[in-house]
Amino acid sequence: MGSLDGRTAVITGGTRGLGWEMARGFAREGADIVLVSRKAQACADRAAELHAEFGVRVLGRAANVGDWDQCDALVDWLAAEAGPMRVLVNNAGMSPLYPSVDRVSEALFDKVIATNLKGPFRLTANLGSRMAAGGGGSIINISSLEAIRPTAAAVPYAAAKAGLDAMTAGMAQALAPDVRVNSILAGPFLTDIAQAWPESATEQIAEGFALRRAGRPEEVVGAAVFLASEASSYCTGSVLRLDGGPK
Repeated sequence: MGSLDGRTAVITGGTRGLGWEMARGFAREGADIVLVSRKAQACADRAAELHAEFGVRVLGRAANVGDWDQCDALVDWLAAEAGPMRVLVNNAGMSPLYPSVDRVSEALFDKVIATNLKGPFRLTANLGSRMAAGGGGSIINISSLEAIRPTAAAVPYAAAKAGLDAMTAGMAQALAPDVRVNSILAGPFLTDIAQAWPESATEQIAEGFALRRAGRPEEVVGAAVFLASEASSYCTGSVLRLDGGPK
């Protein structure tokens, strides 16, 4: 306990799913937290909940991280209101359904790339550069098994996440030696999104993964705390697979 004492972590997509579990895990380790999502009320509600449970400082900020200007505005706001950041988790993501690849619209494609790749790039470049100038830090990108095992149902998303992993390696070089940049490549997790999975998904996961189940959301926390803390002080440019062992 306390491996993140004295640090402030900003988590995009932090009010639900894996983002929320990481926020709770970081707060348990003593970090102050900034929750970012599109919905201001969700940020406020979750911030109050997290502060009440762990007693750390928690701020919320509504922002669309797929918008370049909003990313810059977020970084400026963090500098003014939250102080130096030591941890950034680029967790916000989206993968809308589409009937077939030929019916993927330009708007859908652009939105997926913006949220999953453009936003993380801008936040990492801007906030990461400030981290490097102000004492260092750790950046964690939340990738997906789709990056290395793309499926027909998520081609734009898979391309964006593959780009995110490439960006991780490049940013690790660009921001070294004071800022470490790593990815967590996540397999299927039982977040709220899993409620929309077809009934056959559970059976397919049981047959197709070594651990024969999907991950529980809280199982992302250990890897995230490791990468955020000094426990991973010699780790940068890496992609940590947290996917249950696909066969």
